Amino acid sequence: MQTKVSRQEAWDLLCEWTRTASLRRHAVAVETGMRAYAPRFDGDPELWGATGLLHDLDYERYPDLDTGHPRYGLRELEDRGYPPELVRAVASHADFMGVPRETPMEKTLFAVDELSGFVLACAYVRPDGLHGMTPKSVKKKIKQPSFAAAVNREDLRKGAEELEVDFDEHLATVIDALAGRAEE
Repeated sequence: MQTKVSRQEAWDLLCEWTRTASLRRHAVAVETGMRAYAPRFDGDPELWGATGLLHDLDYERYPDLDTGHPRYGLRELEDRGYPPELVRAVASHADFMGVPRETPMEKTLFAVDELSGFVLACAYVRPDGLHGMTPKSVKKKIKQPSFAAAVNREDLRKGAEELEVDFDEHLATVIDALAGRAEE
């Protein structure tokens, strides 16, 4: 079993399994949010970042939530000897897997997953993208049901609640982290 996970190794595995730029971009966004939160909870930024990169590892190949994602990814991560806390966090990010979120890393993965995608969607419709984005502007978009309609608004708030972080603070953390890597 691996005790340390390198970012390059996680990236290479993601690229092996995931061909689309949009899903890779999502993985990097979730990684970014995970790395931003790791110090707050005394977590290892490398482990947390790799967890974010790999959480949707199998989604492109096996998108069916009843029989596919994240089951194949979990098996691959286990077979490659990834740390059990990473594997468990990936399992817990999908409510339908029935794995309760118990650790800060598990809760953070759930909290930043949908939110990072939503924030990026907001950035796409802004002239300045992520730069200058505020929690207030994101909350306006949250109130528009037709905008990024597939995003579960309840899960956005539930993630912050599970982390025990004020929603505006959670938005600001994710926005700031993503803005810091906007060129990627």
